[in-house]
Amino acid sequence: MRPRASGADACDAGDLGRGNMPGEPKGKGLSRVMMRQYELVERVKRYNPAANEALLNRAYVYAMRAHGAQKRASGDPFFAHPLEVAGILTDLRLDDATIVAAVLHDTVEDTEATLDEIRELFGSEIGALVDGLTKLKRLDLVSKRAAQGENFRKLLLAVAADVRVLLVKLADRLHNMRTLGHMPDEKRARIAQETLDIYAPLAGRMGMQELRDELEDLSLRNLKPESYATITKRLTQLSAKSEEMVESIERDLTAKLAAQGIAASVTGRLKRPFSIWSKMERKSVAFEQLSDIFGFRVVVLTLAECYAALGVVHTSWPMVPGRYKDYISTPKQNDYRSIHTTVIGPRSQRVELQIRTAAMDEIAEYGIAAHAHYKEVSGREEGGIHPKLATESGAYQWLRRTIELLAEGDSPEEFLEHTKLELFQDQVFCFTPKGRLIALPRGATPIDFAYAVHTDVGNSAVGAKINGRIVPLLHELNNGDEVEIARSDGAAPPAAWESLVVTGKARAAIRRATRSAVRRQYAGLGRQILDRAFERAGKSFTDEKLRGALPRLARASVEDVFAAVGRGEMFSGDVVRAVYPDYKDERRIASPSPQVPINGAGRLTRSKDQTMRLTFPEGGDEAAQSGAIPIRGLAGDLPVSFAPNGGAVPGDRIVGILTPGIGVTIYPIQSAALAAFDNEPERWIDVRWDIEGPTTERFPARLALQSINEPGVLAQIAQVIADHDGNIDNISMKRRTQDFTDVGIDLSVWDLQHLNAIIAELRGKRAVSKVERVNG
Repeated sequence: MRPRASGADACDAGDLGRGNMPGEPKGKGLSRVMMRQYELVERVKRYNPAANEALLNRAYVYAMRAHGAQKRASGDPFFAHPLEVAGILTDLRLDDATIVAAVLHDTVEDTEATLDEIRELFGSEIGALVDGLTKLKRLDLVSKRAAQGENFRKLLLAVAADVRVLLVKLADRLHNMRTLGHMPDEKRARIAQETLDIYAPLAGRMGMQELRDELEDLSLRNLKPESYATITKRLTQLSAKSEEMVESIERDLTAKLAAQGIAASVTGRLKRPFSIWSKMERKSVAFEQLSDIFGFRVVVLTLAECYAALGVVHTSWPMVPGRYKDYISTPKQNDYRSIHTTVIGPRSQRVELQIRTAAMDEIAEYGIAAHAHYKEVSGREEGGIHPKLATESGAYQWLRRTIELLAEGDSPEEFLEHTKLELFQDQVFCFTPKGRLIALPRGATPIDFAYAVHTDVGNSAVGAKINGRIVPLLHELNNGDEVEIARSDGAAPPAAWESLVVTGKARAAIRRATRSAVRRQYAGLGRQILDRAFERAGKSFTDEKLRGALPRLARASVEDVFAAVGRGEMFSGDVVRAVYPDYKDERRIASPSPQVPINGAGRLTRSKDQTMRLTFPEGGDEAAQSGAIPIRGLAGDLPVSFAPNGGAVPGDRIVGILTPGIGVTIYPIQSAALAAFDNEPERWIDVRWDIEGPTTERFPARLALQSINEPGVLAQIAQVIADHDGNIDNISMKRRTQDFTDVGIDLSVWDLQHLNAIIAELRGKRAVSKVERVNG
């Protein structure tokens, strides 16, 4: 029977097992005694004297009994894990509900405890937190089979209602990374890589830099143990050698600041192993070539003293040009505020300094968890979120915007790719002409800027000015740029923009606009097909009549029907019968007579009785082309393509074949490939060229030649094509005999006249014995 706990069930679990010191690698010496019940309560009451002691005790006993004798892979009691997670969160000084949720976060998934029981014993708020964490726990269990992108999508959806779920999840991942040594190598590498890809940068986006640093270091230790060991060894040696220098800088700078009436705390330390490793990788330099390994933090009392301290620093040591950043006047999106500068310190050593107030320092270390209004109990909305959090926390706003992208229909893989881009890249800060600050990833363009302002601005963008100068839309933005976007109401983003932008929001918006444009084009094509289908059937056609047939067609709107017909997912005859149920389609299919050659003079058309006929109009083709759908080519995103193995060029008599999900494929009437569609008349569409006079667009054609084997023949062939302004796309050669070679040429030409001129001159060459156009 499942054990139950109450507030009176106090006990000492100190002898149940042993856990890990935070950050201590497993397997090295003895781990410390698992956190006792009173220790957990004391840790919470240190920063929250009004903590609900009975609630904390009840959660401790309930979870301990629920987990019973369960063991982790290390051999430690399983209950040690949720306690350590809770301990990490007490360092972040989180509220009682979050600490209790951390203690209980594995009970529903890994024991006989139920969510209803959790709600009954601990209330709906804690029940909701445990529910969200249970879903994430189940997500991890299937992560080996599921795509990482889908995992990340579900993770963010789970934290949408309450960001505290994310904080517990990050603490859970941190403790798992601290104890990863007992996992098999393959699983350890997978978890470490996932941590480096998702959880560490996500912690950074939430402003929790200390937690991010440790996650990155632990990931490096498991993914590249030799690199980690080498760097940590060198840092240990450097720390011993430089201890006197660090202490000297701390004393000197503290004294210089005090002389100016600035009370400051100055602390120095070496950079973290992962930070050093990533810089070595990024710049391809050795450890000895790194110049700014030391960092100092200067914490002052007021905002004004930050800038006063900066003056003291810059008058004491030379500043390194280009290494000054003011994140106080322009904070990062995760609320980080500080002044960064690098100077040439003692022994000509580069020294990086960060100057900020104590309040800024707390946010820099603990991020979203440091917001005082988040930890207030009164005034929260349902789910434990204080109303100010959504409006004052940049980190929380970014999280909400990212979650909104989930509704845009991107695939999990695309969502992960775009979000990782934003997680990893440094930022640039730009301004609108009215002074609004826009933060973007490094490498962003005016297109990204436009979409960051508003989706409609991005979709209608046609040009940009940066600092008053006209620049290309692909110009890379720099810090401080003032960007003005030129717009046109009729503009639409080209599909190619998707591969050129760097923000997920811009890519998602461009993809949506492209899909909408293609859908409109399919719908336009479908409307033309239906107009002709109803005309051939002798029936009137209006949107109103089609709307009445929507239930029979199983479509929600008239536009859906048009798009389905345009894609080839629905045949026009089915629509006619849905609108006119009594319509009898007495169509018969007539194959072309084998005695009549199919060549450039013929054309497949539908007669009024729906028979497919091959006609040979004597006086031009106007009669045959009446009512045909005009085809201009492949400009834009039209759902039209040319047949492989030869294509078609203006001047050819053409026919369209409708293929579901692809659109219309254009064949020249003489193509042998059309025989495959003889029994599918619904797929045949009457089309014609809509090109008059010269055009700037080339069209594909294929030639098959037989040439004599002698030096310079290929050059002669290429020269003929070049002289006629043809463009060779591909050449293939195969020796037929000792004397002759078969040559296949894919080329682009303006029209049929242009192609025939090239063929005629090639036939006149002594080295070319035969030239034919290939038509599939």
